[in-house]
Amino acid sequence: MPQTDRDVTPEGVATAWVTFDAHGQLSGGASGLADRRSGRAMTIDDPARVASVSKIVTALTVMRLVEQGRLDLDEDVSVRLGYPVRNPAFADRPITLRQLLSHTSSVRDAGENYVIRLGQQLRPQVERTESFDPDHPPGSFFRYSNLNFGIVGSVLEKATGERFDRLADRLVLTPLGLDACFNWATCSEAKIARAVVLYEEDGSPLLDDLQGQRPACPVFVAPGVACDLDRHELGSNGALFSPQGGLRISARDLAVIGQLLLNRGRHGGKAFLSPASITAMIGPVWRFDGSNGVTDDGFYCAYGLAIQSLPGTGAGCRDDLFGDGRAAFGHAGDAYRVRSGLWIDPKRGRGVAFIAVNNGKDPPRGRSAYRAIEEQLAAKLR
Repeated sequence: MPQTDRDVTPEGVATAWVTFDAHGQLSGGASGLADRRSGRAMTIDDPARVASVSKIVTALTVMRLVEQGRLDLDEDVSVRLGYPVRNPAFADRPITLRQLLSHTSSVRDAGENYVIRLGQQLRPQVERTESFDPDHPPGSFFRYSNLNFGIVGSVLEKATGERFDRLADRLVLTPLGLDACFNWATCSEAKIARAVVLYEEDGSPLLDDLQGQRPACPVFVAPGVACDLDRHELGSNGALFSPQGGLRISARDLAVIGQLLLNRGRHGGKAFLSPASITAMIGPVWRFDGSNGVTDDGFYCAYGLAIQSLPGTGAGCRDDLFGDGRAAFGHAGDAYRVRSGLWIDPKRGRGVAFIAVNNGKDPPRGRSAYRAIEEQLAAKLR
């Protein structure tokens, strides 16, 4: 697939984008530098941390186990974890994978309670009163929370006896032919050599300045703890490999995941997931009715299992990313100065995957709840 001429983007920002349909990739382009130290240009094959778009891969991992009969979306997750996961204000209400994946679990982020380092465990965080919404029971209210996915990761490890990053690689990334990984742990050396470096506003490296080398430790480590992943107790800390945002993937490979969703669970002409599982993911499980969720200034108005639906029609919804009212589904990403997106237009049968890095803490705002760079890259989907 030939790349188009490089786009004009804000100074210091690097981008990569790919459009696709059900049969393959249609067009793509890139701009800026993937590594300022070496002067290496950004391409559509360079992997970057795509932030919350990662949640789609985590949900695909869950759905593959659901189809194998090893998980139930509506089972109380306390059963798998071996200790109670309960909102103290609604202690009689179980919390399920469906609720966690759709951010309707009543779990909430309190500071960075979702960053649980090697040597720490998930359980103390889910026993904190601050980690729950005291006003709304599970299943009744949308509140976006990264801690939801740390709990999901722990359930996955308990159900399989396999570390989350390796499980996602075995069940999703490798079967789809993707050289992608969570926290660099399972990527090839060749892909690590193409890592996109993330920078602070002053130009100093913020994250992933690998210089062609696999990181000495792929996870955050608690003070005084050695980076010995062999001592990680499976299921005790499913947040370790960042199931909420730690996926490193290129725009080209991200488009393959989009094709899977567009093709209703088929990849390479074969069934990867059933159409029913894709339908369950897209949902939406929750739709804003004016009072049943926190929309983050109109950014979230409908949500399935790690899948956003656009645009909302309720008062205050400002999620019309494309600016023409077209229906789309996918997910946005925002962390470490990255703005990313994977969006599918089911009516036109096309989609777009994009990554923009080094945007600064507060990049220029767009006409919608999205930033201007996201609207610019989404517009590649004609």
